[in-house]
Amino acid sequence: MSKKIDANALDIMDRVVAIKRVTKVVKGGRTMSFSALVVVGDGNGHVGYGLGKAAETTEAIRKGKEDAKKNMIYVERDENDSIFHRFVGHYGASNVVMRPAPAGTGIIAGSPVRAVMELAGIKNIVTKCIGSRTKHNVVAAAFDGLKNLKTPQQIARLRGKSVEELTV
Repeated sequence: MSKKIDANALDIMDRVVAIKRVTKVVKGGRTMSFSALVVVGDGNGHVGYGLGKAAETTEAIRKGKEDAKKNMIYVERDENDSIFHRFVGHYGASNVVMRPAPAGTGIIAGSPVRAVMELAGIKNIVTKCIGSRTKHNVVAAAFDGLKNLKTPQQIARLRGKSVEELTV
């Protein structure tokens, strides 16, 4: 259903949402490494997120960026640079409620969801995180919501009606 996006052809921006220092206890002591959650997008509907793990932060961010470019999706927006309808994205114990907003509202969201919306090019939206607020799960829940949004044309085609019949 969704076509493969060539991330190299786009003007990609990236944002590091979270960097965590993780420790693995082994026989000889503890080994430290870093985990980076990165969101990439072009500000024009294409957005992706990825997780990178490495012994150094710069390498973890680079790996997260590469992973994010592989997992990009395209988000349809309306004339107000908002979403078409209310939707709830789920991932694990995290839920993100997304509601369309009129022009001039801006992005009302927490920092993980704000990064996703800004890089997707959505300028007017109201969101609320419900349940677990783990940054990785919240970003994944926001992506689940964006991935499952439908345009009025898609809904009309599914119901076998015209867009005008749905809006009346």
